[in-house]
Amino acid sequence: MKAIKYLSHRIYTTWCVTWFVLPFVVTYPLQAVLLRKKQWHRHVHGVNRFWSSSALRMFLTPLHVEWRMKLNQKQRYIFTPNHSSYLDIPVVLHTIPGFINFVGKSDLCKVPLWGKVYEQLYISVDRRSATSSARSYIKSSRTLDEGRSLVIFPEGTIPKTAGEQLMAFKDGPFRLAIEKQLPVVPVTMPYNQHFLPDLDGKLKVRWHPLKIVIHEPIETTGLTLEDLPQLKAQVFQIIQSEIRKHNNAHVNRYSDYPQNSALSKAGV
Repeated sequence: MKAIKYLSHRIYTTWCVTWFVLPFVVTYPLQAVLLRKKQWHRHVHGVNRFWSSSALRMFLTPLHVEWRMKLNQKQRYIFTPNHSSYLDIPVVLHTIPGFINFVGKSDLCKVPLWGKVYEQLYISVDRRSATSSARSYIKSSRTLDEGRSLVIFPEGTIPKTAGEQLMAFKDGPFRLAIEKQLPVVPVTMPYNQHFLPDLDGKLKVRWHPLKIVIHEPIETTGLTLEDLPQLKAQVFQIIQSEIRKHNNAHVNRYSDYPQNSALSKAGV
């Protein structure tokens, strides 16, 4: 039985990796062409959404999308998802429509092929560098001024307690929201770490239903930077409560694995 279980896991992992890589490789020549002009970048984002949606469908696992807000396509938002897996970006890309922008670690730019796309299409930051952090903040502010909504993982990386306890949130997304007077939208993905856990650099894919909850937006009209700690705490509580609610009805089958790896350094 152990041999059968191991073999089935390896087959499923190979299947998922193949269908994650294949759509990107097939569409990369088109993306490389569209990257040449900034006015075409919206189409590159569309290709990446197609890539993410195709891969998720071929994983043969249900993805439940729960919208608790009515999305206004003309409104700019700052989405703040929890970070628990390398599956987070594809799930967000699949779910949230429009030409959204991401803020992610600079290590993503070092990934072969994809790094070139990310570097030109989205925003990278090296949080070890004050200069890089300041530059990414300016780019984030500019992208909002251009009319794009922004996705920032407020934890900054995948925590060791992914799917259980959130890391302390960083100030960046909430400062931006207050300065731009834009709504903050908490986003909870409670099961991604079950499907693709961060296991000390080892690739382990396990079939598991997925879910994403897009919570009601929190308005920031009239708020000042003095309200930042309260806003940050409010978003933290919303996401943490949602995670706990799902954990109460679910046993974390991967709790015995170490939830930290070198790959975390490339997380968003």
